[in-house]
Amino acid sequence: MNTPNWPNIPFPKAEQKDYVRDIHGERVNDPYFWMNAYFKKTEDSPAVLAHLEQENIYAEEMMADTKNLQDKLFVEMRSRIKEKDESVPTFINGYYYYTRTEEGKQYYKFCRKKASLDTPEEILLDVDEMAEGKAYFNAKGFSISPNNELLAFGVDEVSRRQYKIFIKDLKTGKIYDEGIQNTSGSSVWANDNQTIFYTENNTETLLSEKIKRHQLGTQASEDVCVYHEQDPTNYIGVYKSKNRDYILIYSSATTSSEERFIKASEPFSEFQVFQKRRKDVLYSVVPLEDRFLIMTNDQAENFKLMQCPLDKTTVEHWEEIIPHRSDVLLESVEEFKDFLVITERFNGLTRLVIQNRKTKEEKLVSFDDPTYVVYPSGNEEYNSQELRFVYNSMVTPPSVYDENMVTGERKLLKQQEVLGDFNKDLYTSERLFATAQDGTKIPISVVYKKDTPRNGNTPLLLYGYGSYGYSLDASFSTTRLSLLNRGFVFAIAHVRGGEEMGRAWYENGKLLKKKNTFNDFIDCAKFLIQENYTSPAHLYAEGGSAGGLLMGAIANQAPELWNGIIAQVPFVDVINTMLDETIPLTTNEYDEWGNPNNEEFYHYMKSYSPYENIKAQKYPNMLITTGLHDSQVQYFEPAKWAAKLRDFNQGESKILFKTEMDFGHGGASGRFDYLKETAFEFAFLFKLEGITK
Repeated sequence: MNTPNWPNIPFPKAEQKDYVRDIHGERVNDPYFWMNAYFKKTEDSPAVLAHLEQENIYAEEMMADTKNLQDKLFVEMRSRIKEKDESVPTFINGYYYYTRTEEGKQYYKFCRKKASLDTPEEILLDVDEMAEGKAYFNAKGFSISPNNELLAFGVDEVSRRQYKIFIKDLKTGKIYDEGIQNTSGSSVWANDNQTIFYTENNTETLLSEKIKRHQLGTQASEDVCVYHEQDPTNYIGVYKSKNRDYILIYSSATTSSEERFIKASEPFSEFQVFQKRRKDVLYSVVPLEDRFLIMTNDQAENFKLMQCPLDKTTVEHWEEIIPHRSDVLLESVEEFKDFLVITERFNGLTRLVIQNRKTKEEKLVSFDDPTYVVYPSGNEEYNSQELRFVYNSMVTPPSVYDENMVTGERKLLKQQEVLGDFNKDLYTSERLFATAQDGTKIPISVVYKKDTPRNGNTPLLLYGYGSYGYSLDASFSTTRLSLLNRGFVFAIAHVRGGEEMGRAWYENGKLLKKKNTFNDFIDCAKFLIQENYTSPAHLYAEGGSAGGLLMGAIANQAPELWNGIIAQVPFVDVINTMLDETIPLTTNEYDEWGNPNNEEFYHYMKSYSPYENIKAQKYPNMLITTGLHDSQVQYFEPAKWAAKLRDFNQGESKILFKTEMDFGHGGASGRFDYLKETAFEFAFLFKLEGITK
């Protein structure tokens, strides 16, 4: 086992101040509660910033001897990116839309060409120019009016995911008004070319709260609220059907949902409820020209597909067209005039099924890799007979295909170019299954270079998430090559809490079954050790956000298994965060973790919350990262956690904590800036392994 040469520098000692939490007859002192002062804008704000700066200095000094390696990694990872590049054009309403990037530029240009790719280019937004001089910049939600003359888009310059919507006249280049504040960034056009609908967020909790209607040329203060969500556990949004006939509002939690709709040609009409929300029933709507399709889990855990007439939308009129299957999860439906494309998940892998709407004949779109991901993308034209999809695996870069749904002819339009000496034949991927404590088989996706030895001296990085029913698919990464080329094995543990193996996979990794997520990850690690892929002296774990919760739990439960852990923007102070309804997203999360005001949930959540369960033991080396402006997991959670870990750590391991002062939950916004963060993380792993080049 390598012994890293760490500088003899004391870590920043955070001040302790008494703060007692009193709930359910328990009084718990939290000496680092004061660290939320910058978020709360209290008198301790300067002290918080000073502490974060000291932590950053400490982290940089501890990693100073890796500076040359970090620089090398940055150059190496950047050199794989084709800097001058262009996306595959998507045809929408008479125009081809695409983005293109230029050499040395961090962002991109959003462009279009009329009718043919041979016509002159029109630059709709020069995001490189817009982002100039800004530490953070994100533009999203590009929405073109039906007459192709106006563009609505959202801008976030802070990284709090609070966007300002602007409308641009594409003929004159003029930007209307001063923008619409506090939105999700996305909007949809009514068919009159004068009206947009958008989501307004609560300024304190950042929850999506209202759907508003804006008229071109009027002040945002005059906008009309067409829907106000009263349930703080739901999130809402607005979208337009692919056939452009309807505008729909969805309101959804993880356990129930509700939709409303109007005709896109009648923007001032009142939204009708499609079907009232019902406890534990989710549904989503796909409008066709002659009926609605409904995807629902009503008495169908893995979802089924229903249909109903356009004028009779309540549940008694729903008729089944694809039944529930216990071994197949129905994920989404992509609608075309003559075909339906169904995205399903079978045995943990995604697959596409093309169904002819007239004959009901079905065809599976198939692939060869043992572990991969495929999804429809850029299918904007309802009348098209071409299905566009993206395929990639751990050894195959993202590849965009068009498949003719009539003839079956498939055409590769573009595969992401990996510059340098990348050769996919030098790498191999595998799909393994570990047995969990309760006998459940947990899938693991693995990738490594073919000449990497399989023994206890081989370093392995195990990645996990396991929350919100989000499935971690086995996808390609150019940055990961810098690990694999230095002898690392990379593995993904598809633990419960995700939805890889069906809806039950999610249900068995949330609320009062959350500990399955942590146990599964530990069991995957033990399996990889047992199968001689690695050993505890060379095993590393990584996860971010809710995956950071996983990192905190496994550090407490099985610290002896890991030589190092990377926890990115980690959600680690579960009880205190879920008790504070002023923190963004708290009430949205009750269906995921539970509400600690309920005593049963309080005690269960407290029994695994990483911050609450730190104890006197030897912890592994840890790199903890956050963003000062993070709106999803506030900076003070990892700050408190790092301070408390050091208080209790009985070993010689190092705990580094680093805050990006300009960024939020998603990290840096430029396409090269994030590589600096990745280079720092990889250098941390390499330092622990004794890899210096």
